[in-house]
Amino acid sequence: MPEVRVTVGSRIGLHARPAALVAKAAAGCPMPVLIGRTAADGVNAASVLALMSLGVQAGEEVVIVAEGEGAQAAVESLGALVARDLDAAETTT
Repeated sequence: MPEVRVTVGSRIGLHARPAALVAKAAAGCPMPVLIGRTAADGVNAASVLALMSLGVQAGEEVVIVAEGEGAQAAVESLGALVARDLDAAETTT
């Protein structure tokens, strides 16, 4: 199962705006993607509420995992997104 570890880049962590952007991207993946502090506690990355329930703060490391065809590309793409400062005013999706 492909996984990537990434440090959350948003200044306030995975709160509403960053969680919504990550969830939107994850919903476009052809397979379920999980995000958590560890692979074992991962939540559905396509759910804003699930992401916010993690309480992940800026600078914390998260693990992104997926399984299936295209999983490696999906976790790398979401990892790059999570590592960005999604609170920045000029963020685009």
